[in-house]
Amino acid sequence: MSTNSDRPDYVDPRFPGPDPYAALGDHPTFPLSSTDFNNGDKFGPGIVATEDNPGLSPQLSWSNLPEGTKSIAITCLDPDAPTGSGYWHWAVFNIPVEVNELPTGAGSTAALERISSVDGAEHIVTLKGDSGLRQYFGPMPPSGHGPHRYLFAVHAVDVETLDIDPDATPTVLGFNLYFHTLARSIAWGWYEND
Repeated sequence: MSTNSDRPDYVDPRFPGPDPYAALGDHPTFPLSSTDFNNGDKFGPGIVATEDNPGLSPQLSWSNLPEGTKSIAITCLDPDAPTGSGYWHWAVFNIPVEVNELPTGAGSTAALERISSVDGAEHIVTLKGDSGLRQYFGPMPPSGHGPHRYLFAVHAVDVETLDIDPDATPTVLGFNLYFHTLARSIAWGWYEND
Protein backbone atom coordinates (compact mmCIF):
# COMPACT_ATOMS: atom_id res chain seq x y z
CA MET A 1 0.00 0.00 0.00
CA SER A 2 2.90 2.39 0.65
CA THR A 3 4.92 4.05 -2.09
CA ASN A 4 7.30 6.15 0.03
CA SER A 5 8.41 4.75 3.40
CA ASP A 6 5.26 4.49 5.52
CA ARG A 7 3.22 6.98 3.51
CA PRO A 8 -0.09 5.56 2.18
CA ASP A 9 -0.39 5.49 -1.60
CA TYR A 10 -3.37 7.88 -1.52
CA VAL A 11 -1.08 10.64 -0.19
CA ASP A 12 0.00 12.10 -3.51
CA PRO A 13 1.17 15.61 -4.53
CA ARG A 14 -1.46 15.71 -7.31
CA PHE A 15 -4.12 16.23 -4.64
CA PRO A 16 -4.36 19.30 -2.40
CA GLY A 17 -5.91 17.79 0.73
CA PRO A 18 -4.24 16.13 3.71
CA ASP A 19 -4.15 12.50 4.80
CA PRO A 20 -7.37 12.44 6.85
CA TYR A 21 -6.33 9.24 8.63
CA ALA A 22 -2.90 10.44 9.78
CA ALA A 23 -4.18 11.56 13.19
CA LEU A 24 -6.33 8.49 13.79
CA GLY A 25 -3.58 6.11 14.80
CA ASP A 26 -1.86 3.26 13.04
CA HIS A 27 -3.98 0.17 12.49
CA PRO A 28 -3.33 -3.12 10.76
CA THR A 29 -4.80 -3.51 7.30
CA PHE A 30 -6.53 -6.43 5.56
CA PRO A 31 -7.21 -7.29 1.91
CA LEU A 32 -9.72 -4.89 0.32
CA SER A 33 -10.59 -4.72 -3.36
CA SER A 34 -13.21 -3.61 -5.85
CA THR A 35 -14.27 -5.03 -9.19
CA ASP A 36 -15.44 -1.53 -10.21
CA PHE A 37 -12.12 0.33 -9.98
CA ASN A 38 -8.42 -0.23 -9.51
CA ASN A 39 -6.75 1.41 -6.56
CA GLY A 40 -5.50 4.87 -7.53
CA ASP A 41 -7.29 5.03 -10.89
CA LYS A 42 -9.78 7.60 -12.19
CA PHE A 43 -13.39 6.54 -11.63
CA GLY A 44 -15.59 5.59 -14.54
CA PRO A 45 -19.02 7.15 -15.11
CA GLY A 46 -21.17 4.70 -13.12
CA ILE A 47 -19.66 5.56 -9.73
CA VAL A 48 -19.74 9.34 -10.12
CA ALA A 49 -22.71 11.58 -9.43
CA THR A 50 -24.49 13.76 -11.96
CA GLU A 51 -27.04 16.53 -11.52
CA ASP A 52 -29.89 14.01 -11.46
CA ASN A 53 -28.21 10.78 -10.30
CA PRO A 54 -26.23 10.12 -7.08
CA GLY A 55 -24.21 7.37 -8.79
CA LEU A 56 -23.70 3.78 -7.71
CA SER A 57 -21.48 2.81 -4.82
CA PRO A 58 -18.70 0.52 -6.04
CA GLN A 59 -18.44 -3.16 -5.26
CA LEU A 60 -16.18 -3.73 -2.25
CA SER A 61 -14.93 -7.00 -0.81
CA TRP A 62 -12.66 -7.72 2.15
CA SER A 63 -11.17 -10.67 3.99
CA ASN A 64 -8.92 -11.73 6.87
CA LEU A 65 -10.37 -9.39 9.47
CA PRO A 66 -8.52 -9.42 12.78
CA GLU A 67 -9.65 -11.53 15.70
CA GLY A 68 -12.17 -9.65 17.81
CA THR A 69 -13.91 -7.98 14.84
CA LYS A 70 -17.64 -7.88 15.59
CA SER A 71 -18.98 -5.54 12.89
CA ILE A 72 -17.97 -3.47 9.88
CA ALA A 73 -18.26 0.24 9.08
CA ILE A 74 -17.68 1.80 5.66
CA THR A 75 -17.03 5.45 4.93
CA CYS A 76 -16.22 7.41 1.79
CA LEU A 77 -14.50 10.77 2.19
CA ASP A 78 -13.24 13.36 -0.28
CA PRO A 79 -10.37 15.04 1.62
CA ASP A 80 -9.74 17.46 -1.28
CA ALA A 81 -13.09 19.27 -1.13
CA PRO A 82 -12.74 23.04 -0.64
CA THR A 83 -14.38 22.98 2.78
CA GLY A 84 -11.56 22.74 5.31
CA SER A 85 -13.03 19.46 6.55
CA GLY A 86 -13.49 17.33 3.44
CA TYR A 87 -16.81 16.03 2.12
CA TRP A 88 -18.49 12.86 3.37
CA HIS A 89 -19.99 10.83 0.52
CA TRP A 90 -21.04 7.73 2.46
CA ALA A 91 -21.16 6.48 6.04
CA VAL A 92 -22.67 3.13 7.02
CA PHE A 93 -22.04 1.06 10.14
CA ASN A 94 -23.22 -1.94 12.18
CA ILE A 95 -22.74 -4.20 9.15
CA PRO A 96 -22.62 -7.77 10.50
CA VAL A 97 -19.15 -9.30 10.57
CA GLU A 98 -20.43 -12.22 8.46
CA VAL A 99 -20.74 -9.83 5.49
CA ASN A 100 -17.52 -9.75 3.46
CA GLU A 101 -18.73 -7.95 0.35
CA LEU A 102 -21.09 -5.22 -0.77
CA PRO A 103 -22.19 -5.42 -4.41
CA THR A 104 -22.23 -2.49 -6.80
CA GLY A 105 -25.06 -0.13 -5.84
CA ALA A 106 -25.32 -1.30 -2.22
CA GLY A 107 -25.09 2.32 -1.08
CA SER A 108 -28.79 2.87 -1.63
CA THR A 109 -31.14 2.24 1.29
CA ALA A 110 -33.09 -0.40 -0.63
CA ALA A 111 -29.94 -2.30 -1.57
CA LEU A 112 -28.68 -2.42 2.00
CA GLU A 113 -32.03 -3.79 3.13
CA ARG A 114 -31.42 -6.79 0.84
CA ILE A 115 -28.58 -7.84 3.14
CA SER A 116 -31.24 -8.41 5.81
CA SER A 117 -31.01 -12.17 5.39
CA VAL A 118 -27.84 -12.00 7.50
CA ASP A 119 -28.44 -12.09 11.26
CA GLY A 120 -27.95 -8.65 12.75
CA ALA A 121 -28.42 -6.78 9.48
CA GLU A 122 -31.48 -5.01 10.90
CA HIS A 123 -29.03 -2.88 12.90
CA ILE A 124 -27.26 -1.45 9.81
CA VAL A 125 -27.37 2.36 9.88
CA THR A 126 -26.64 4.72 7.01
CA LEU A 127 -26.04 8.33 8.01
CA LYS A 128 -26.80 11.37 5.90
CA GLY A 129 -23.69 12.50 4.10
CA ASP A 130 -22.78 16.06 3.20
CA SER A 131 -25.10 15.76 0.19
CA GLY A 132 -28.02 15.60 2.63
CA LEU A 133 -28.90 12.12 1.32
CA ARG A 134 -29.01 9.03 3.54
CA GLN A 135 -27.14 6.96 0.95
CA TYR A 136 -24.01 6.91 -1.17
CA PHE A 137 -23.40 10.07 -3.21
CA GLY A 138 -20.74 9.71 -5.88
CA PRO A 139 -17.83 11.96 -6.83
CA MET A 140 -18.87 15.37 -8.12
CA PRO A 141 -16.04 17.83 -7.43
CA PRO A 142 -16.46 21.50 -8.35
CA SER A 143 -15.71 22.18 -11.99
CA GLY A 144 -12.16 23.38 -12.48
CA HIS A 145 -11.05 22.60 -8.90
CA GLY A 146 -8.69 19.83 -10.01
CA PRO A 147 -8.62 16.14 -9.15
CA HIS A 148 -10.16 14.91 -5.91
CA ARG A 149 -9.53 11.61 -4.10
CA TYR A 150 -12.33 9.42 -2.80
CA LEU A 151 -11.23 7.18 0.05
CA PHE A 152 -13.39 4.11 0.70
CA ALA A 153 -12.40 3.01 4.19
CA VAL A 154 -13.58 -0.33 5.57
CA HIS A 155 -13.23 -0.44 9.34
CA ALA A 156 -13.09 -3.63 11.43
CA VAL A 157 -15.00 -2.68 14.59
CA ASP A 158 -14.70 -4.28 18.04
CA VAL A 159 -18.43 -4.08 18.92
CA GLU A 160 -21.51 -5.52 17.21
CA THR A 161 -23.35 -2.21 17.29
CA LEU A 162 -22.16 1.35 17.64
CA ASP A 163 -24.79 3.27 19.59
CA ILE A 164 -24.91 6.36 17.40
CA ASP A 165 -28.00 8.44 16.71
CA PRO A 166 -29.17 7.77 13.11
CA ASP A 167 -29.40 11.55 12.66
CA ALA A 168 -25.77 12.09 13.68
CA THR A 169 -23.17 13.20 11.16
CA PRO A 170 -20.44 11.02 9.63
CA THR A 171 -18.00 13.02 11.77
CA VAL A 172 -19.64 11.55 14.89
CA LEU A 173 -19.20 8.09 13.37
CA GLY A 174 -15.55 8.89 12.71
CA PHE A 175 -15.07 9.93 16.32
CA ASN A 176 -16.59 6.66 17.56
CA LEU A 177 -14.50 4.66 15.12
CA TYR A 178 -11.37 6.20 16.63
CA PHE A 179 -12.10 4.23 19.82
CA HIS A 180 -13.46 1.03 18.24
CA THR A 181 -11.40 0.34 15.11
CA LEU A 182 -9.22 -2.79 15.22
CA ALA A 183 -8.06 -2.54 11.59
CA ARG A 184 -8.76 -0.34 8.58
CA SER A 185 -8.14 -0.71 4.87
CA ILE A 186 -8.63 1.94 2.22
CA ALA A 187 -9.42 1.57 -1.46
CA TRP A 188 -9.35 4.81 -3.41
CA GLY A 189 -9.78 6.41 -6.76
CA TRP A 190 -10.04 9.94 -8.05
CA TYR A 191 -12.20 12.10 -10.27
CA GLU A 192 -12.06 15.57 -11.82
CA ASN A 193 -14.68 17.81 -13.40
CA ASP A 194 -13.00 19.97 -16.03
